[in-house]
Amino acid sequence: MTVLVTGGAGYIGSHMVHALLDAGERVLALDNLSTGFDWAVPATAPLIVADTGDEARVRAVLSEHAVDTIIHFAASVVVPDSVRDPLGYYRNNTVNSRALIEAAVRCGVRTFIFSSTAAVYGNPARVPVREEDATVPMSPYGWSKLMTEMMLRDAGTAHGLRYVILRYFNVAGADPGGRAGQSTKGATHLIKVAVETALGRRPSIEVFGTDYPTPDGTCIRDYIHVWDLARAHWDALRYLRAGGEPVTLNCGYGSGFSVLEVIETVKRVSGKDFKVEFAGRRAGDPAQIVAAADRARSVLKWEPRLADLPAIVEHALAWERKLQAPAA
Repeated sequence: MTVLVTGGAGYIGSHMVHALLDAGERVLALDNLSTGFDWAVPATAPLIVADTGDEARVRAVLSEHAVDTIIHFAASVVVPDSVRDPLGYYRNNTVNSRALIEAAVRCGVRTFIFSSTAAVYGNPARVPVREEDATVPMSPYGWSKLMTEMMLRDAGTAHGLRYVILRYFNVAGADPGGRAGQSTKGATHLIKVAVETALGRRPSIEVFGTDYPTPDGTCIRDYIHVWDLARAHWDALRYLRAGGEPVTLNCGYGSGFSVLEVIETVKRVSGKDFKVEFAGRRAGDPAQIVAAADRARSVLKWEPRLADLPAIVEHALAWERKLQAPAA
C-alpha cells in the first residue's frame, strides 16, 4: 500500500516524504508546485503535479497507486495574506480539502493525517493552550484550517475514515542531514527571515509589534523543529495502523520564545549582527501561543529529539548556506 503526501514538494511535506522513505514506506507526493519545488521530492518518490481540488484526478491517483493513507499538508499558510485574500484561502485550504476528503472516502482510503495549526486557537485564554480549549481563530487562515478539521471529523463519523489532526505551532529548522529545508523565496517565517538577514540576503528584519502584553513586548511562539514534526506524523501513522481512535493533538515543545529572543539567538549562533527594524502589529497575530504538548507524547509515544532553539537555528543556517552555495 502507498502513503500519499499532499504538498509533498513543500517545506514540511518534503521532510515527511524523506521520513517515510527512511522508514521503508512506499510514498507518493502530490503538489501543484505553486510554492513547492520538484527538486525537493526524492527521486524514489513519484511526484504527481496536480491540485488537491481536482477530485477526478485525485481519485484516479488514489486508485492507480493503491493509496491507503493520506497525509495532507497542501495549503496556503501566511496569516497576513489570508487577511488580504480570505476567499483565496477558503478555496485553497477548505474547498480543496473537502474535495480531497471526498476522494479519500470514495476510494476507500482508511487513514488520514491532517496538518492543522495552532492558529485555530486565536489568542488563547490560557498558556500553554490545550486541545480542548476554545477555538476562536483570528484570521481566515485559522478558520480555513478549523473548517477542515470539522469536515474531517464529520467524515470520520459518517464514513469510518480514521484520522489524526495535528495542530502544530511554529515550524522551523531543516533536515539535520541537509536533504531538505525551507526554500520559499520571500518566506515570512521568523527564523527563515532572520537567518537570511544574518547571511546578507536581506538588508534588515522587521519586528511587527512591540507593545504586546509579554515581557519584552513582542510576540511569543513555540518553535518546533521540522524533523521532530515529521516524526510526529510518522508516529501518528503507526498509531492509526495499530487501531488508534481518531484524535486531535498539539505538536509543540511547551516552551515559548519572543521575537526578540529568536533574533538574538540567530545573531549568537551565526556570529553575525544585523539590522532590526520595528513596525506596528500585523492583523491576525496573537500575543502569545505555546503548546501543552504532553498528550501527543502520551498518545503517539512521540519523543522529540531536537527541542533546542539554537539547534533549530543552526540547521536553518546550514540549509540557507546550502541554498547560497554555487551549483557544482
